[in-house]
Amino acid sequence: MSGKDMENAAREPAWLKPATDYVPLVVFLVVYFTTDILTATAAIIVASLAALAVSYLVARRVPMLPLLAAGLLAIFGGLTLFFEDDFFIKIKPTIVQILFAVAIYGSLKMGKPVLKLLIGSAFPMREPAWATLSLRYALFFLVMAALNEVVWRTQSTDFWVTFDTVGQMGISFAFILSQVPFMMANRIDEAEQNAD
Repeated sequence: MSGKDMENAAREPAWLKPATDYVPLVVFLVVYFTTDILTATAAIIVASLAALAVSYLVARRVPMLPLLAAGLLAIFGGLTLFFEDDFFIKIKPTIVQILFAVAIYGSLKMGKPVLKLLIGSAFPMREPAWATLSLRYALFFLVMAALNEVVWRTQSTDFWVTFDTVGQMGISFAFILSQVPFMMANRIDEAEQNAD
């Protein structure tokens, strides 16, 4: 994150990120349970694009991760609508999570852990900890990709939609919380940081 990006992020209202991250998921869930998967897919595409527009209007920037997610959603959602087949929207989380795992692991192997680039300035840690954290996150995303495959292939669409929205969010939150003790144990305090 560049200095300008950090400055812009600091000026964003506190409600912006949660609203732009979670409102499209809520729209998908509500529309699905009141209509069908195709209508819900169209609704989440529109809601995601609207979230990007709101982000730009309020903060004068569009964060890269939501932009990437909206792009992939538009592709897989568009295929779902074009072919009238929910296969595409159901495999989207698998593909996104595999891409995240590859990006995290690949960046680690190239010596530039993407997690350090994303959160290192806000949460400095000792160098070896970034490798461990990166491996944990890459493995987590691979497990989530496999779990999505099991769920959509063996369960009803109702169950998958609930899992894809509420379930994955809850599991992700629990995983992130489980990493906090490790991160705190490896955090570099100001004295250590100034000594480097």
